[in-house]
Amino acid sequence: METPISGPKLMRLDELREHEQYDPAHLEELLREIVRDGALKRPILVDARTMTIIDGHHRYNCMKRLGKRYIPAYLIDYSSEEIVVEPWDNKPPVTKEDVLRAALTGMKLPPKSSKHMVRVNGELRHVTYIERENPTPLDSIP
Repeated sequence: METPISGPKLMRLDELREHEQYDPAHLEELLREIVRDGALKRPILVDARTMTIIDGHHRYNCMKRLGKRYIPAYLIDYSSEEIVVEPWDNKPPVTKEDVLRAALTGMKLPPKSSKHMVRVNGELRHVTYIERENPTPLDSIP
């Protein structure tokens, strides 16, 4: 997989679907960091077909808390065999179908239920490998 995604696009928060709950303590920590820096450092990752947030639930919820209506996002084809979902340490197994069902029904999975990986040259890497940092100043996000 060379370039699995194009540059980030501003997406409306109300069009996106969450599949996981967030950790309130982590949300507060990240919110303080974003406000301190005056920027969102990394766009979120979204399935282009279902508008499911694949990675970035805390960033998404920070933007909501800040009263933003949009968030920078990389769009991917979640059905691609290059995208793999695994459980985090000692968590029950989760499938792509579980992720999409949770997003489409609103029955969110617990925080950190899914760890999304991307296959790059035969190796699995966390999706942050393709979810490159691309700082966006808060004042430029509607």
